[in-house]
Amino acid sequence: MPVVNRIAAFAPVMKEWRQYLHTIPELGMECHKTAAFVAERLREFGVDELHEGLATTGIVAIINGQGDGPTIGLRADMDGLPIIEATGVDYASTHPGKMHACGHDGHTTMLLGAAKYLAETRNFAGRVALIFQPAEETGGGAEVMVNEGMMDRFDIAEVYALHNAPGFEQGGFYTTTGAIMAAVDTFHIHIKGKGGHGAMPHETCDPVIAACGIAQAVQSIVSRNHLATKELVVSVTQIHTGSADNVIPDTAYINGTVRTFDKDVQDMVMRRLKEIAAGQAASYGVDAELIYEIGYPATVNDAEKARFATQVAQDVAGADHVIAEYSREMGAEDFSYMLEKRPGAYLFLGQGEGPGLHHPEYNFNDEVAPVGASFFAQIVEQAQPLGGK
Repeated sequence: MPVVNRIAAFAPVMKEWRQYLHTIPELGMECHKTAAFVAERLREFGVDELHEGLATTGIVAIINGQGDGPTIGLRADMDGLPIIEATGVDYASTHPGKMHACGHDGHTTMLLGAAKYLAETRNFAGRVALIFQPAEETGGGAEVMVNEGMMDRFDIAEVYALHNAPGFEQGGFYTTTGAIMAAVDTFHIHIKGKGGHGAMPHETCDPVIAACGIAQAVQSIVSRNHLATKELVVSVTQIHTGSADNVIPDTAYINGTVRTFDKDVQDMVMRRLKEIAAGQAASYGVDAELIYEIGYPATVNDAEKARFATQVAQDVAGADHVIAEYSREMGAEDFSYMLEKRPGAYLFLGQGEGPGLHHPEYNFNDEVAPVGASFFAQIVEQAQPLGGK
């Protein structure tokens, strides 16, 4: 069962939706224009219920099938990134300093395409809950929607999501059972020294040298404190200090990210960062304060639901174009909060060659939108068929 014919028929209008959404990227919870566009389309489709304002600009729309049955959730994220776009397309961002560099415009379009089809055909039992979520990139919109009671309020029994994958075969899928993406934490180290003249370093307690020492020592966590067979990333991503070539500053700041799958590994990293910051600070005669922020948990697919979703993907794309047990990734995703509450699965949809995610030249491939929309539609029709399984 390849791309659904009816969805293929309105692929051109899906392309129009996506390219319009690409022009109006919004950040975090403040996806007002995007949400308004989504709500307008959903009303046109004739959804049975439209609930707005979840997590500020999130939307849940309900489509009733034919007959009794559970509610299946389908989720798309809507927010963009604070990046200056460099695609050169005629539908580039009209919001300076913001762009859809992760394809959430495409994710929203795919779910809208599935919504249009499902509202027209209703060839399923029970209900479908269409979840349009803000603030995936920052702010944890999924967590907010879950904490607002979304799963219980709409009686969602299971939940699914897609993410596009540049560099992977166009129209192909991959996923895995169990953990598919890592937990993500953030650390901040504030260093306080004693500044002075750059020609008289002996009169200072130099926070620049301390920052360099801390950043170097942090790299030893993965190489010397960690079992190599367990995945771990600790990356220093920012060091800010100083303002002139002849001035030793008073302060320095270090920022970085931690990616883990296991709680014991996460605990070890927190302990070692604290020890390194304190030890290095003492050796350089400065003070260092560590702030460790626990972020999104690991994204963990339910094994049964992942196998089911893989079969649906095979029906849409062909068995030769779907990888059921792909290696898990160190990226992170707040869909993890929904999977903590309900069984479900997260899959990647290949969009062919091109710039990667979060790159200023990235652009979602409109050719794969009907594939993703067909996957969402088939998840519902196969999970909740009329007349039972």
